[in-house]
Amino acid sequence: MSKSVLMKGNEVLAEAAIRAGCTHYFGYPITPQNEIPAYMSKEMPRRGGCFLQAESEVAAINMVFGASGAGARVMTSSSSPGMSLKQEGISYLAGAELPCVVVNMMRGGPGLGGIAGSQADYFQATRGGGNGDYRTIVLAPGNVQEIADLTVQAFDLADKYRMVVMILGDGYLGQMSEPVILPEPDIKPVPKPWAVSGAKGREPNKVMSLRLTPEDYLEKHNIHLQELYKKVEGEATQSESFMTDDADYLIVSYGTSSRIARKAVKMLRREGVKVGLFRPITLWPFPMKELHELSKKVKKVLTVEMSAGQMLEDVNIAVNGVTEVDFLGKLGGALPEANEIVKIVKSYG
Repeated sequence: MSKSVLMKGNEVLAEAAIRAGCTHYFGYPITPQNEIPAYMSKEMPRRGGCFLQAESEVAAINMVFGASGAGARVMTSSSSPGMSLKQEGISYLAGAELPCVVVNMMRGGPGLGGIAGSQADYFQATRGGGNGDYRTIVLAPGNVQEIADLTVQAFDLADKYRMVVMILGDGYLGQMSEPVILPEPDIKPVPKPWAVSGAKGREPNKVMSLRLTPEDYLEKHNIHLQELYKKVEGEATQSESFMTDDADYLIVSYGTSSRIARKAVKMLRREGVKVGLFRPITLWPFPMKELHELSKKVKKVLTVEMSAGQMLEDVNIAVNGVTEVDFLGKLGGALPEANEIVKIVKSYG
């Protein structure tokens, strides 16, 4: 059995990606995720992979397109302003059905903002930040161990569905050091008959997002993508419920905010307040059914996030009016406090 080691979140993500079979990494520096390209620059060449620091975020995401189109397991990472620059390329990847992993360690905005962690890129991640009707699978780790586990899963999901998979962390998780058991390397070659990898003995493959001819009719392709996304919604949803069996009140939170919310739940339970935590792990597909069923059993739902209320929209859709929804949001890199959450929940009684 592997031993637990103390590592920083960003470095864990990079190591887990290599162990998951990532052979190509393209990126550009930006705080607070710089440990990822730094780690990759050292380890990828040493372990037979390709590391390339691109001249910009735009260049990096288009290099991802090329490597994925050739059949490689490939990753890029950035933080909020850098992710904005990658959106055109992510749309191209989605249109061409090219699997890859994209990491966003969010920081406060809008604009250049600051370097403290934030959760204000939820809309960009879950709604598709580029043009067109597309989706990306979005995984939201809540601790360093989960960063490792979800990174491995991200590559598997990307190849299974031929989709972009985003790991949506934040600066606090990326900079945090915690004990972690790293995944054992378990690389299973995934057949990619669609890849542009040489056409000896077969017709050439085409990898593209531009569709102008009748045989590549764009509406037909979009219908196919929507059918794929429905399949993902039915198969890939993940969430965690904590102390919800007898809860009168329910807190909904993800990522760094959920860590603070979990502490608040424990504090309230010690005072006899029956409260639980629902943590979506997939932000898309959002665990609508699971949250709806829990909402039927509680008097009130409190959404806690580090934004002006982006996940709140999905919570309201999931709850669908069966109970009241309240909100606590922190902006610009500020963190919610456990005592603040406790005070709000106690006010409900």
